[in-house]
Amino acid sequence: MEFHIALVDASPEPGVVQDALFEVDPTAVVDLDMSGLVMRISSSATVTDLVEVLGQVGWTVAPAQVAQQPTICCGGCSG
Repeated sequence: MEFHIALVDASPEPGVVQDALFEVDPTAVVDLDMSGLVMRISSSATVTDLVEVLGQVGWTVAPAQVAQQPTICCGGCSG
């Protein structure tokens, strides 16, 4: 799943979030969109997991702030 979270002043670096997510999903990828204002998280984690991990790195995010994106999977890799 892909999740988007709008950034605020106290947002951690994407690498910090990706490292923290490793325990939940070692294949998670975290980056910023082209505007630099939205953190994108591709992970099998749930919204609850994400909120918990973000809290552990000092970024308090409410579940309503985590926008789950529609899947863009074409099924071509059979995954």
